[in-house]
Amino acid sequence: MSKYAPNMTPTHPSARPVRVFRAGDLNAFFGLMLDNMTQLVILSAILMGVFGFPRELVLYRILPGSAVGVLIGDLIYTRMAIRLARRTGRSDVTAMPLGIDTPSLFAFTFGIVGPAYLATRDAVLAWQISMAAIILVGLVKLCGALLGHRIRRVVPRAGLLGPIAAIAILLIAFFPFLKIFATPVVGFLSLAIILVCMVGRIRFPGNMPGALAGVLFGVVAYYVLVFGGLLEPTHHEMEGLRLALPFPHLDFIQGLAPVVAYLPIAIPFALAVTIGGINVTESAAAAGDEYSTRAVLLTDAVSTLAGGLCGGVVQTAPYIGHPAYKEMGGGAGYTLATALFIGLGGALGYLSLLVNILPEAAMAPILVFVGLEICAQAFQATPREHHKAVAFSFLPIVAYLVLIQLQNLLRQTGQLAADLTGEMAITYQSILILGNGFIVTSLLWGSMLAMIIDRRLRNAAAYAGVAGLLTLFGVIHSPFENGHLFVPWAVASPIPLRFATAYGVVVGFLLLMDWTTRRDASASPL
Repeated sequence: MSKYAPNMTPTHPSARPVRVFRAGDLNAFFGLMLDNMTQLVILSAILMGVFGFPRELVLYRILPGSAVGVLIGDLIYTRMAIRLARRTGRSDVTAMPLGIDTPSLFAFTFGIVGPAYLATRDAVLAWQISMAAIILVGLVKLCGALLGHRIRRVVPRAGLLGPIAAIAILLIAFFPFLKIFATPVVGFLSLAIILVCMVGRIRFPGNMPGALAGVLFGVVAYYVLVFGGLLEPTHHEMEGLRLALPFPHLDFIQGLAPVVAYLPIAIPFALAVTIGGINVTESAAAAGDEYSTRAVLLTDAVSTLAGGLCGGVVQTAPYIGHPAYKEMGGGAGYTLATALFIGLGGALGYLSLLVNILPEAAMAPILVFVGLEICAQAFQATPREHHKAVAFSFLPIVAYLVLIQLQNLLRQTGQLAADLTGEMAITYQSILILGNGFIVTSLLWGSMLAMIIDRRLRNAAAYAGVAGLLTLFGVIHSPFENGHLFVPWAVASPIPLRFATAYGVVVGFLLLMDWTTRRDASASPL
């Protein structure tokens, strides 16, 4: 017998219409769009303010190229969400968010783009080198996408979500918080609105989206203070709209030869984002939206390649904010709107205009909210007994955070790490070794402790063994300032072998304990 009554239309999920936009998409759009806008403001501030890049190159070549990656990636993720909603018949599907990757933005600007400019004193060549690095990063991601689903199946959720939680609270939320404290009246007002409306879920008067209200009132407060003479302006002079159509070109070829020196910085972050993509797919699944890991990673690889070919100097990444945007009520519409706003903004010139006039302190609270939401979700979606494993995975990210601040301090004071002596030198080297390869280390440590908690000591030994092997190649615990990779027989430092041996001792102990517990269990009477 048919399950459909006579004269009734079948309700197969694929036959149901899917609403692309729903009420929550507006709030989610402002969250994701402003998140990306914040990254672009920071990118421009570093390149022009710290390294002295020509404004023409940054605003009308680099920004539009970077926007292309966001456009393509979010369009594809929008399509994936629509297909998932149609296939499952659910109306609460939330699209995966994609945008400019925050950790590698700092790493690439301070480790590749800026140093290349200082070394060559040629802004165009430095740009071409950076383009080449992004294109090679995209190719590495294409290879990593083929293994993503397998990794997700064998790594415990604590190992996958632990690094996400740590990055969210320590990098994505912490650095913007410094901008809030730099301009406290503006930042605190915007932050208070975000916390009340988006964390406390209290509606803003007039039903204005909380993200929009936070930024809008922060911007108003900023300009009131500036025009009142109470605050020194941090924005640039306003410029008119100007077309800057990004298109694929081959200028990166000029940068292929010199980019080799910067690959030790770029490749680990490509691997880190690949692992992060696996993590965010798990995070989305924990929130109820099951996406293909391979499709998520391939989309990010394609968007990174497209951005690099069009002049971008930062890679994209599937954002770890899926639970936050789902909490806002976002569906497929918010990624579609973000793709069009950011992508068209780069081409039509209003993106550069907004980068000039929007104060960082008014936009930073958006990232603080996203960081809080994801950190909370990591603990909620992980079994309670694995919470210690999640917390344990924070330690490498803490080291990376401290490392960034220490290196900036040394750079500002004109000192070298080699000049440090005594206890300070030992502390700095320990932070450097723990911070290099932080995402991979975090994943392995969290997974190992989760297996120990579950008394699966052989599995724990396997994770420790992988960590030891990766140490020999500098994927984790690289002893070098730039965290570059190497082969074991070509490195003079004894540190990789020392740490590989330490992990080997852990492997031996875990296997011994596993053998002992199995022997005792078999010897005990029934």
